[in-house]
Amino acid sequence: MTLLFLALAIVSEVTATVSLKLSEGFSKLVPSIVVVLGYGAAFLFLSQALKRGMAIGVAYGIWSAVGVAAIALIGALFLGERLNLVQVGGIGLVILGVLALELGGAH
Repeated sequence: MTLLFLALAIVSEVTATVSLKLSEGFSKLVPSIVVVLGYGAAFLFLSQALKRGMAIGVAYGIWSAVGVAAIALIGALFLGERLNLVQVGGIGLVILGVLALELGGAH
């Protein structure tokens, strides 16, 4: 159940972040509303994952790594942004860092 809440937190946060870009500085109403609701939902779902026993370092690490990777891919695929090799390597390092947190916490 904790992973479901964490997944919902990630989806909410990614949706809110994409909407933040689409809101054009909060000048567009619908994306601006999605920003507020999305970030609110993200924190609600993250709090539920933590309440159910997920370690905060692991939860935040997974949340941030998946969020960074997802936003970078969405930006590249749908928003006309470019990813260079250094940026892709950086995303890989973030993911490796989260794996280190997971593996370190398993002992």
